[in-house]
Amino acid sequence: MRILFLSFYYQPDLSAGSFRNKALIESLKNQLPTGSVVDVLTTLPSRYASFSVDAPQYEESDGIRIHRIELPDHNSGMLDQSRAFISYAKEVIRFTGAKDYDLVYASSSRLMTAALGSFIARKKRLPLYLDIRDIFVDTIKDVLPSKLVWVFKPIFSIIERWSVKRAHKINLVSGGFREYFELRYPDKHFSYFTNGIDDEFIEAQPEIDAVSASGVPEVVYAGNFGEGQGLHSIIPQLAKHFEGQLMFKLLGDGGRKSQLESALRDHNVTNVELLSPVNRSSLIEIYRKADILFLHLNNYDAFLKVLPSKIFEYAAVGKPIWAGVSGFSAKFLQDNVSNSAVFHPCDVKQAINSFNKLSLVTSPRVEFVKTFSRKTIMDDMATDILGALESNQS
Repeated sequence: MRILFLSFYYQPDLSAGSFRNKALIESLKNQLPTGSVVDVLTTLPSRYASFSVDAPQYEESDGIRIHRIELPDHNSGMLDQSRAFISYAKEVIRFTGAKDYDLVYASSSRLMTAALGSFIARKKRLPLYLDIRDIFVDTIKDVLPSKLVWVFKPIFSIIERWSVKRAHKINLVSGGFREYFELRYPDKHFSYFTNGIDDEFIEAQPEIDAVSASGVPEVVYAGNFGEGQGLHSIIPQLAKHFEGQLMFKLLGDGGRKSQLESALRDHNVTNVELLSPVNRSSLIEIYRKADILFLHLNNYDAFLKVLPSKIFEYAAVGKPIWAGVSGFSAKFLQDNVSNSAVFHPCDVKQAINSFNKLSLVTSPRVEFVKTFSRKTIMDDMATDILGALESNQS
């Protein structure tokens, strides 16, 4: 059996998709018949310009062949990202030109990897399994100027329909996506394998309750500093209010970092520390030392449907979670994660009030970790992928 596996980001790059797909490859490897080959076509680490890690362009083990494509230098702007993806797509098409496969798998957040997978599956007349991690058509109206939305939304709607229609099976990473996709594509089969908790975070979960002993509790955020996260719209005012009471440590990079820095200066904030992205082992130690973990999505309708991967690693390490989210994410936290306080995105007053609901205690979340183990979820997803291939062949 031969599988073409497309993921723009892949471990050791810092991305929810990279960790998800690495875990899925491990599960596939354990279930594939002897002699099978999986060609993983990804990129050399490129998620953040400020995070550099070495990775070989090619590695092979137990039938898993990882090909990392070198991209031109790029930042977080849409034009730069488009150029980077075009470079990736060209190399993928060149590489796969004369090769035979039994299945194409594509994991996609911004739609284009799904479209690339659909193109190759159509060209080679192969079954396609899509893993959809975001609704890009729904998101662009909130992150692009209205003039550009008017031009690009109809185009991306066509690309989405063209990609999804070709798929034999589609996984949606958030249950919040259900209504959008099932209404538009009622003839398609959907599964709902969410993000999950990797072993490193499971090993980091606390064994017993521990009350914070910090004089000034530390609030940690780790992730992207982009328009979608909207940190520049909440952190400066929130941190200013808690000056002398809380210390904020923000790790990451992204397209709105300069706006965040500017807003912190404008508010004369002294209790926020901005740090570059770090690798996972360092990140876990930072989580362990934190008193509170912070999460925020911007106040856009598109984010009512998402389920951030960050929730799973935050919850696993047992810390109180302070989250500016709404819709599906808010309900998920309220239903599944103890000692979490939710406030409406970008609402400073509500954020301040919700803080009082938190207990500064680190506690194990045993049932949550058991339910959302990444390995368990990816084992089931690997079975689903191979099942889609078998049903296509029968």
